[in-house]
This record gives sequence, C-alpha cells and structure tokens, in this order.
Amino acid sequence: MRKLSSFVFFVLALLSVTISSYSQLPMSSKKSSEKFVVYQMMFHLWGNKQTELVRNGSYTQNGVTKFKDVSDVALKALKNKGISHLYATGLIEHATMEDFTAFGSPLDHPSVVKGRAGSPFAIKDYYDVNPFLAENPAKRMDEFKAMLKRIHANGLQLIIDFVPNHLARQYSSDQKPKGVVDFGVHDKQDVAFDINNNFYYLPGTKFSVPEGVHPPVPVTIPYTEIPAKVSGNNVFSSQPSIHDWFETVKLNYGIDYQHGNQTHFDPIPNTWVKMHEVLAYWTALGVDGFRCDMAEMVPVEFWTYAIGKIKQQNPKIIFIAEIYQPDRYRDYIFKGGFDYLYDKVGLYDAVRRLMEQKPEANVSDITRVWQQESGDFANHMLRFLENHDEHRLNTPAFASNNFWSTIPGMVITTCLHDGPTMLYMGQEFGEKANEIEGYNEADDRSSMFDFWRVETHQRWMNGGKFDGGALSTEEKEIDAFYQDLFKRAEKSEAIGKGAFFDLQYAQNETYPNKKVYSFLRYTANERLLIICNFDAKQGHSIDVVIPELAKEMMGVKQVNFKLEHAYIPPHGTETAKVSLNAIYIPANSALFIKL
Repeated sequence: MRKLSSFVFFVLALLSVTISSYSQLPMSSKKSSEKFVVYQMMFHLWGNKQTELVRNGSYTQNGVTKFKDVSDVALKALKNKGISHLYATGLIEHATMEDFTAFGSPLDHPSVVKGRAGSPFAIKDYYDVNPFLAENPAKRMDEFKAMLKRIHANGLQLIIDFVPNHLARQYSSDQKPKGVVDFGVHDKQDVAFDINNNFYYLPGTKFSVPEGVHPPVPVTIPYTEIPAKVSGNNVFSSQPSIHDWFETVKLNYGIDYQHGNQTHFDPIPNTWVKMHEVLAYWTALGVDGFRCDMAEMVPVEFWTYAIGKIKQQNPKIIFIAEIYQPDRYRDYIFKGGFDYLYDKVGLYDAVRRLMEQKPEANVSDITRVWQQESGDFANHMLRFLENHDEHRLNTPAFASNNFWSTIPGMVITTCLHDGPTMLYMGQEFGEKANEIEGYNEADDRSSMFDFWRVETHQRWMNGGKFDGGALSTEEKEIDAFYQDLFKRAEKSEAIGKGAFFDLQYAQNETYPNKKVYSFLRYTANERLLIICNFDAKQGHSIDVVIPELAKEMMGVKQVNFKLEHAYIPPHGTETAKVSLNAIYIPANSALFIKL
C-alpha cells in the first residue's frame, strides 16, 4: 500500500472519529443490560484443597475438584462478587493418563496425552464428564446434574466447553445416547477426504509420536494409528511437532484443504449432524451456554446451521466464540449467530501493552479498537484481562512490576462498552502462577494439563468457608476492587445500557493523550465521565473538554463535574481532585465523574 501524506491521514482519521461518534445512539434504546460477568473456572483446579503436591502427580496424590465442591456456600460467595455466569472449563471428558476402565472409560495411551491430567480440549467423549470429578465415578453424570441444579437454584448460569474443531486421538464414547454413532466409525480411511468422513486421513502412512514426548507414566506398548489422521491445528503430517496439537485429530466439516479449500456443504456433512446432536444433548440437560473453542477454525456455515437449530430448542442459550480474526467478527455474529466473541485481538492486546508499559503503548489503540473492530457491535464482545491461554497479570511475563495497572486496565475492560466481562479464577487475588506443576513448568499460567492448585484461590476458599479469610491484605484489597467495579457496572444504567463517546480527539494540547484515556457513557437518566490513567509513575492534572457534539448527543447544554468514585492504588499518597472541569488523577487510577 502506498503511504498517504500526513495531512490526508489526519483528515481521514478525523472523519473516522466523527463518523464513529455519530454512529453511537444518542440515548439508550436497550431494554436490558448485557453487562454481566462470566467467571472462568479451570474446573479440576477450582475446588482442590490439597496443599502438599508433587510434580506430575496423579489426581489421588495432588487432589482434584469434585462436583460437590461447588456448594451452596461457594455459589453464594461467587454471586456476591457480582458474578452471574460460571464458565466451567474441562467438564467434558477428555483424554487423561488416569485409569478409569473400571467405570467404562477406555484407557488413553500416554504418548498422545498432554500432561498427567490431559488437555481439556482433547475430548474423548462428548456425552460424558470427567470421571475424576466425581466422588463416585460410576455416578458422575448424576453428580454433575446435582451441581447444575445447585447453580440454578443460586441464580447463576452454567457455560460449558464445546470443542468442535478437534477431538482426542482415541475418541470413544461409552455414554453416547442410543442411536448415536461414534466419530469415524463409517469413515473411508483409504482416501484423504470425503464429505461424509469425520476425519482427514494421510493414506499409506503411520502416525509417529513427536520427538521429545516423554510421558510421566510408564509406556508399555507403542501407540499405533494407521493411517495417520490430520492433527487438530491443520497439520497434514504423520509426525507433527511437539508444539502442535498432536494429541488431537482435526474434524472434517466439508472443506477439502488439500484442494484449494473447496467447500462441500450440500448435502450436509456428517460431522455437522453429529455435532448438532452433541449440542442438543447438553442443551436438553439444561446448560445455559457454550464457549466454543477455536470457533474460527470451523466454517461459519456450520454455526448458522447448528446455532439456529439450538436456539429453536432454547432461545435463551448463549454461544461464545473463541476467535482471533477481527475481519471475520461480523460473519460469526450476524451470519453464524454467536452472541459473544472473544475480544483478544483488539482491546486485550491494546490494554496489555499499556499495563506492561511497552514503549509503543498508546491509549489511541483503544480509540482504534472501538472505531475499527467493535464499534458497531460492542455488546457482542466478551472482554477480559486473563483467561487460561494468556499469561497471568501478576507475573513477570505480564505486569508484575506494575500490578496496580489492574485498576485502569480492568475499568476499561469492564466499562468501555455494554458487553459482558470475563474474570479468570484467581485473577481477582493477583494469582502469580509461579509453581512448577509438571507439564506446564511454571510458564506464568495456571496449568490446565496437571493436577494442581491455584494458590491464592485456595486461600480464598479457606477450607470450604469461601470467605477469603486466609488471603493477604493486598489480595483482599484487589479483590475488593473487582467486587466494587463489577457491582458498580451492574447497577449503572449508563454502563449497562448507555451510549458511548470517545473524548480523546477533543482534548487540548496539554492533555496527556498517550497515557490517559477519557470517555463518556450516558443515558437520559445518567451521564458518566470515566477517566483512566495508565501512567504507572505519574499523576496528571487535566482540564477535560466536553465538546458540543457530545453535549448535543447527551441532550444537555452544559455539564457540571462531580466525583462519584475514585479507584486508586491503596498504598499511594495521592488523592483524586475534581474542581469544575479541572481534574487531578493519580498514577494507575480510574475516576468515575457524574455530569
């Protein structure tokens, strides 16, 4: 692309801001708020109270969550935090190195399992839950149903994983309903592609375990797979890398990748039918939503088909897509039917750069996000600062040297627009994830592959009291911030239902436009000015300009500033000040000002 002159670029940018500003509704027309909080539980870690652990330990050695751990006391405590939806990662039965053959679950070969616990995204039975989560593995589905009943009785909703792109190399369902046929049973294995095959094959080959795979349990016989199947991350090789999703097999949705990505969607591919059966099964059991793993690796046409049918079964069920390609967002919302998409490549990346104090970090990236990526469908974006794939905030890989940047980062994440927010267990206490678990090796994430614990979360559980009694003072302070923010956002009509106006373009030359971000959220009944200072070292005195365009859109002729609340790091010496339109905001702080 040829470079534009700086003047032309400026004009286009200004037009973009103005047009985008006009695209915001002047007043709220929404009847209900979508400003709810999704709480991600890495389920096998969530309820574990064991404190003495061994590297690569089994679930009997290191402990594991049981369905009963999600008790009424726990659920009331979660709801009191402002949480409304529980996303329980790793409920559906996946490949593991543990032996549950006595309970009908086939043994998985350890050479194609990642970690002692296994990956929650290498599903071995779409119709079952993990046996190790039950007190009595033979009654595991009954225990799951009892937990679901408790969740609903406490006014919460349950979201579970739907992993459509790939499954475990040794998939075998022992709990499938009558009439359901396992994946691959009727496949033609002598061809690379067939519309009714569930898998892609590499005829004439034998699968080879990647170099460097050394399971922590004895391997008595080699793993055999003839012909080799294509791995889950579209690796058409009989020996994928140890860095590939080698423990999974790619599912065939009617795309012939080896012949120009030709699509074969008519008649409906067999995999589509099977996957709809899975969704219908869990919908009938009463789950409230699905977080769809790597949804962008599955054709949008399938989602149109499947989500449409499930919404007929339960119109209130929600679908969340893990997706990383902004240019495909609109298709997956308006064509595919998703309710919410991960806003990772966009707001998360922009806010993280600011929190990490990267030299290139600039709050103008936030303006760009709402203009270009999610401005006209912001209520469909699920926003977060942590999830199981990303580094923990309070780690060397993220912002441990600037921990209280959590305040401006989370205020932007929660309040920028009116879609939902996701909180990852332990995030609200500043979990450091610095223990060596086994497969995970302390990589600044909480392990999903090992039987382990989340140390700060354990101390919040406090032996089953769920009162945070064992937390440190700082952990209690950051938890209080999260709780207050979520409740403030839930109660605020402006944040839950209101329009949005970016104020950055209207500020004068003394405004610190690289580190401070200001915006409006408003309805006819409530007008809020929210200011976030990402400067980790310095507070700023600013005269905030509310342009005539913003006043016109809010339906007022003049505004008066009144400080409603200030979120300031607890051990700082500075305070926030508001006098007329002159404002002082301390470092790593956020202000809520009524207009």
